[in-house]
Amino acid sequence: MSMRINKYLAQATGLSRRAADAAIGEGRVTVNGQTAETGSQVGEGDTITLDGRPITPAVKSITIMLSKPVGYVVSRAGQGSKTIYDLLPVKYHRLKPIGRLDKDSSGLLILTSDGDLANQLTHPRYAKTKVYEITLDKPLAPLPRQMISDHGVALDDGPSKLQLDRLIDTDDTQWQVTMSEGRNRQIRRTFSALGYTVTNLHRIQFGSYQLGSLESGQIKVV
Repeated sequence: MSMRINKYLAQATGLSRRAADAAIGEGRVTVNGQTAETGSQVGEGDTITLDGRPITPAVKSITIMLSKPVGYVVSRAGQGSKTIYDLLPVKYHRLKPIGRLDKDSSGLLILTSDGDLANQLTHPRYAKTKVYEITLDKPLAPLPRQMISDHGVALDDGPSKLQLDRLIDTDDTQWQVTMSEGRNRQIRRTFSALGYTVTNLHRIQFGSYQLGSLESGQIKVV
């Protein structure tokens, strides 16, 4: 059974289809000793390498949810900090994180070997909903709330508009934030631009995946 070379790479490495196409275009992939071409088909008898290393597709893709604790970086190289891979059994170390949570944030993180799933969760055209629970250093005043929800807040990389909902039985320092974008530290930067500090940021949903009762540091195969 044959398949397109970019799909083969995605299944074997966890790369997105786009990243696989880029690797092919950069000449980093070979098929039977010859530089691979975009769109080519490969089969079971072919030998495929990426950056000189032979690769084989995983028999079955694996996706897990991790309840990331504060203090861990979403990276393989912690540069002195603990990484999420310190929490994972070795058998999951080949999985790649979908999106990121900064070191000071916690909650739902998805890791997968499925390149198609990675693309569906991260590509802007799919606009996957992400939901967070946050705590601010002081109560959010009505005007800043309206700015964030209705008009958006100007950031260096464009306006930021978030859906805000007050958490039940809490004061105006605790909010649920819903968004479909994924810019770097967008929530923290949005509130910072209005004079607030996000002291706690916890993701509870990413697309159809929900953290539920998964406790800090625990994983769940999905």
